[in-house]
Amino acid sequence: MSDLFQLAGKVAVVVGGAGELCGAMAEGLAAVGATVVMADRDAEKGPHRVERIASAGGTASFVACDATSKESLRALLAEVVQKHARVDILINGAGINSARPFLEIPEDEYDQIMTVNVKSVFLACQVFGRYFVERAKADGVGASIINVGSMAGLTPLSRVFTYSVSKAAVHNLSKNLAREWAPLGIRVNVLVPGFFPAEQNRKVLTPDRVASIMGHTPMGRFGEARELIGAVLLMASDRAGSFITGAELVVDGGFNAMSI
Repeated sequence: MSDLFQLAGKVAVVVGGAGELCGAMAEGLAAVGATVVMADRDAEKGPHRVERIASAGGTASFVACDATSKESLRALLAEVVQKHARVDILINGAGINSARPFLEIPEDEYDQIMTVNVKSVFLACQVFGRYFVERAKADGVGASIINVGSMAGLTPLSRVFTYSVSKAAVHNLSKNLAREWAPLGIRVNVLVPGFFPAEQNRKVLTPDRVASIMGHTPMGRFGEARELIGAVLLMASDRAGSFITGAELVVDGGFNAMSI
């Protein structure tokens, strides 16, 4: 049964890999045999995560990439294919957040959040999706795309208006692509983390916000980054997750199970 989750011979690209959550996902993929390429604008944290993976016996590398630039993503794909001859798994996890009253949200902040959270996913799915589609038509080889969504993509969260809009778009796009590419064996799913403290959301986790989250989370705590790995491996594996596409896999300590 353990073979269901083995990814030896697979190449995974993790966009946003220098972040806390995607970095943990990269470590998990490498631990079961995948060759991992972490792509991020942060040229300091990325190589540090590569060192951690290598010290644990995994294979990983870092490529500087601007996920909001189609040319940068094309260069990323070309570099990975040139070096590793293939890509099998794509994780789109770049994201930013901000909390303001709706009437005080400046237009430039709205544009920035939508660009990082939505455009990056849209462009990566275009760039890597074309590669996946052409390969599937030529050789019958499928692929897995995992887009990182949010609880805000399921139900809007207070105070983070633009973030909620952006993540709803990610969920919608993912389902649409899942339908489009399912006949080719290209699976597209959404990982939906509950509340995991990370760089992008710490500034919005005020004491009253934390109290509200804990009161709505049956497990009564925040998630830890490593607790996302199991869900990622399920969706990444073409054996364990072979019939899973268009899904929103929630990892939230029960938050979404509650209403009041």
